[in-house]
Amino acid sequence: MIDPSIRPTWMAVLAKAQIQDLEEAWASLRDQPEYEFLRPPEIGLFMIQARVGGNGGPFHLGEVTVTRCTLRLKKGQQGTAYVMGHNPRHAELAALFDALLQDPARHHFLMEGLIEPLKRKNQMRRAELAERAARTKVEFFTLARGEDS
Repeated sequence: MIDPSIRPTWMAVLAKAQIQDLEEAWASLRDQPEYEFLRPPEIGLFMIQARVGGNGGPFHLGEVTVTRCTLRLKKGQQGTAYVMGHNPRHAELAALFDALLQDPARHHFLMEGLIEPLKRKNQMRRAELAERAARTKVEFFTLARGEDS
């Protein structure tokens, strides 16, 4: 039995993955299952909120484009994906892998061969981005001025 509490983790990894990585993983599957769309990829907007200082009152920050998709494999597993941006194929592949990860016969293989490597790639991308941002950081300081007598 697959622990349903880990599903949000793999869904987040799939949503943040690079489309090229998902395309390669899909192409490498020996037996690509047939599926039908319950909700074909569609693009919409989400209103996002933020908080001042992380603990202040929430406010509307703006809208972000999101693509969503829901499908069902012929075996019955249903997959859903929400990805930021305008990329119907990314949402379709993320939903496909979400459904495949719910199949006990494929779960372990996909967790070890797809989700864990994607998670590491995402962590490396975030670290590189943080490093680039740190190189542009400017430190401001004030010199103490002596008393004018």
